[in-house]
Amino acid sequence: MAAVFLVTLYEYSPTFYIGVISCCFLVTAAMVLGWFGFDVPVLLRSSEETESSLPTPEKRMVQVTNPFALDLGSDPSSVGEGVALRPRCLEPCVLSCFWGCGVHALQGALQAHQHGPRLSNPRLFQEALHFQYHHCQTFHIDSDDTEERHTQMPAELGVQDFGLLPRERYPLVAVLTLADPEAREAYNIVSSVTVVHVPDKSYGLSSRTLFQYLLTTQGNMYELKPLFMSGEGAGPSTGAPDPNHRAQPQAAPAPVVLADGEPALAPVEDENDEEEEEEEEEWLDGKGRDCVVCQNGAINRALLPCRHACVCDACVSRFQHCPICRAFVMESFALSQEPAAAGTPSD
Repeated sequence: MAAVFLVTLYEYSPTFYIGVISCCFLVTAAMVLGWFGFDVPVLLRSSEETESSLPTPEKRMVQVTNPFALDLGSDPSSVGEGVALRPRCLEPCVLSCFWGCGVHALQGALQAHQHGPRLSNPRLFQEALHFQYHHCQTFHIDSDDTEERHTQMPAELGVQDFGLLPRERYPLVAVLTLADPEAREAYNIVSSVTVVHVPDKSYGLSSRTLFQYLLTTQGNMYELKPLFMSGEGAGPSTGAPDPNHRAQPQAAPAPVVLADGEPALAPVEDENDEEEEEEEEEWLDGKGRDCVVCQNGAINRALLPCRHACVCDACVSRFQHCPICRAFVMESFALSQEPAAAGTPSD
């Protein structure tokens, strides 16, 4: 009966035949593309195909403690008026502000840390820079001190502009080091180097952090990068080795993740919202964020290279592309090695 109906329909409607052939072609093309790893709409996949046949490689990370955190102040800043910095440290430390630091001098100093004496105090930094800066200002910071420090070049230097690109000097390089020699033995990270853009006549862009580096006792250097959290109130996060590592501060100092050959990764808070700060603390404790895929498990996986932290342990193996930005996932790492709580999916 059905066959007779289709034949009759075909005799009166050639477009029906063309439509059937087109549907068959689309389904076949989707199957072929899916077989070779191309992304196809979920509706064209079978339930067995939703789980990736190639598990995402896992990058091993080791947690360390980062005793330093440095944020830009809220006050307007410029080369002439100076800039406000807000350091927060787990131990008493020294904040050294190098105005007009030479670009090549800083690169040479960072290389010297890897191949020579560890840059663990201001004097060693000055020597490694070969004193190629306009002005150096230092502040002593206590462990419970969260006040802003205002740093400024002396007016008598007459420096109001650092010229057009490519520049030979950074406007400001802020270096945090531990003040107590005994404390330097207790931490794997011995210093933090932050390169700051400060507005001048040539470039009026607002103050911002250009680069942040963490220097370790082993002579390694890691560039601090953000992890991007998903969900309400989520903010970026930063961290990096054993040859794969994890370190801590940022807003009060926070966790950071280190890995040889990779940027360091750690969390960033929204300073204007106390509720978001509480949510951030919950996330650091391994709770308070739900997986964007299953909406059940706690977020415990960061995807590389896009650095989106958005899925749980159970869902990370189901995707070859990031659920947030659709970038191809090369690797992932666990934010916490603690066992999942009861009722939470786990590998």
